[in-house]
Amino acid sequence: MRKHLLPLTALAATAALALAACSGSTDSDATASGDSTAGLQTLVVGATAVPAGEIVQYIIDSGQAAAAGLDIQITEFSDYNTPNPALSEGATDVNLFQHKPFLDLYNENSGDDLVSVGEVYLPPLALYSKKVDSLDALPEGASIALPNDGSNESRALLLLQSAGLIEVADGGSTVADITSNPHGYQFLEVDAASLPAALDDQDAAIVNFSFASAAGLSSDLQLLSEGTDSPYFNILATRAELADDARVLAFYDLLTSAETQQWIEDEYNGLVVPAAVS
Repeated sequence: MRKHLLPLTALAATAALALAACSGSTDSDATASGDSTAGLQTLVVGATAVPAGEIVQYIIDSGQAAAAGLDIQITEFSDYNTPNPALSEGATDVNLFQHKPFLDLYNENSGDDLVSVGEVYLPPLALYSKKVDSLDALPEGASIALPNDGSNESRALLLLQSAGLIEVADGGSTVADITSNPHGYQFLEVDAASLPAALDDQDAAIVNFSFASAAGLSSDLQLLSEGTDSPYFNILATRAELADDARVLAFYDLLTSAETQQWIEDEYNGLVVPAAVS
């Protein structure tokens, strides 16, 4: 297989929210009952399952969270549309699932003012295929499925443009903005969660790592992938009033610690790139 790695310049209902409700108990009562979170400050984190939820769970399991005085509770989402409203409404304190352009688009459309605490990791967007094993083998008129949300569709088009496959108008974000398509590719815009399944019918699909990993797609199926200079590193987001909250800043430090960064590299075999934080 010939994989091209190119630099770029450019989830439904929540799971049950597990919060302790022991306002009348003392620390000694909690200790006596075996509560290991006694004396820790709760932080509710909204996250998609992979890789965000796994990274947060590692921070809990490795003892980093408790050592930093945090009782981290994970609320898992299975789509990209519900985590930000949940954060805005106060159901979560922070979330980890999106890149900055996606957050900016959400704020613009909703009138909200969620903020980025900082970059955490890059799950590279990639072009996958089960029908051909190289970019050069894509046939004329090949059918390619793309994510249909504004931010990621624009990102997918930029990936194809960087490979010289199409040309897109400046600021273009949908297939209607394609100005040159010399190979006559046919584009299908679908929900991001449905992209792995689309590979059974389409010649190729551009899939976000979260859904590719959950569907068992491997790097062997990648024809094209983003490089590490991508502007699409996933961020830790929160409400504006929590931007300087000690719990939030402590959690960000854990997400970008040397220990966590090494675990990300080892766990995902380089397919997820930790942010380089000085």
